[in-house]
Amino acid sequence: MTKRQQRALRQQGVLDTNHEINVDKFNLSHIEPLTSNQSAAFASWAEGQNLLLHGMAGTGKTFIGMYLALQDVIQGHYKRVVIVRSAVPTRDIGFLPGSIEEKLKVYEQPYSAIANQLFKRGDAYDILKNKFMLEFLPTSFVRGTTLDNCIVLVDEINNLTFHELDSVITRLGKNTRMILAGDMMQSDLKEASGLPRFMNIIEKMGLFDSFEFDIEDIVRSGLVKQYLITKDRTYV
Repeated sequence: MTKRQQRALRQQGVLDTNHEINVDKFNLSHIEPLTSNQSAAFASWAEGQNLLLHGMAGTGKTFIGMYLALQDVIQGHYKRVVIVRSAVPTRDIGFLPGSIEEKLKVYEQPYSAIANQLFKRGDAYDILKNKFMLEFLPTSFVRGTTLDNCIVLVDEINNLTFHELDSVITRLGKNTRMILAGDMMQSDLKEASGLPRFMNIIEKMGLFDSFEFDIEDIVRSGLVKQYLITKDRTYV
């Protein structure tokens, strides 16, 4: 963040004189769950469980995962949210132009949009990253790290191999919780997906509550809901 950007944020009251975020000026919108599954996930998180959110597209899995994680960070329970995902296997990251940071921005776009929506300002994601309250971490960079005092949101788990999922969960350190989100029906890995084996393990641990989102949970749009209903009825 440049000095000019910092000066502008101080004038807005977003940063205090110590360059820390003023949470009274940097407000996270209050979000209410929209479906029974979302309500159950909110309640489970409040009770201290880790979450496994899986199922149909458009059901708000990533959105509510980011909301719950950011809420706890803003309230001071954890230092940061770490978003973990793999680069889409169907298009190797090496073919994208620019530096590593510029290449990764393609994969950060959904989270940037969610953060900006939740804080109702177009620079919210960048502010959180610059203040080390949010980090984007590709699975390629996970090995050798220890993730302490944070909430780890692992997205697109359907596109992770078992080795990647195993590598991520074994990085968790002290005072760290995990939210897993994805849709097994949208895996680019086909039979190579490590999700079924991984889910079988964590569901036996007793530390994760699993929620399967279906057609009734679709909140993205009426068109998406009708498409998925029609697809399901046409190709049963």
